[in-house]
Amino acid sequence: MIDILEHIAAIQRQVQQTGEEVRVVLRRSYRAEVEEVWDALTDPDRIRRWLMPITGELKVGGSFQLEGNAGGEILECEPPQRFKVNFGGPASLVEISLSQNGETTDLQMDHSVPADFGGASGALHVGPGWDGALLGLALYVEGQLQEHHDPQEMANSPEVIAFNTASIHAWTKALRESSLVSEEELRAAVEASANQFAPGSSADDYL
Repeated sequence: MIDILEHIAAIQRQVQQTGEEVRVVLRRSYRAEVEEVWDALTDPDRIRRWLMPITGELKVGGSFQLEGNAGGEILECEPPQRFKVNFGGPASLVEISLSQNGETTDLQMDHSVPADFGGASGALHVGPGWDGALLGLALYVEGQLQEHHDPQEMANSPEVIAFNTASIHAWTKALRESSLVSEEELRAAVEASANQFAPGSSADDYL
């Protein structure tokens, strides 16, 4: 049983815009050593356990493809502290940074795109998906997933749909607090996010 409120509260979310760049920033701590979190993030055999199968040459200059999802190129890698990739296109950049903090590891994820890709409202198109990935990583590194766990099956479960609903609420709050979008833009973004991550809900359930 997932403690939905605990996992939603564990993630800090920000939406920022600087000049022509929009950034979605997520921060979360894990009860694991930094080397363990790094290995779970970069070993293909382990990635498929909590996210989805991945193929490619996972080194700087190589490319990767997540099964049924986006792919990209590996731009920078400094084990076990950080890596940077493009994700779904050359201008969509994702950077993961890790740091040991006592008995826990702090993770920061930055996903940046040009502002003309849809502006700050795009946070509601990607944020709940990243929340789900950070949830899967937490359950995996903290030993809460069974040996034959299927992440895709779990992603479609009522429990995870409920998590997604709470995530949309959290990202709606973060986007509103950013003051980067109008209420009309926010409503359109929430509606699209609800259709993608929590089918059967609508913008009226979140606003």
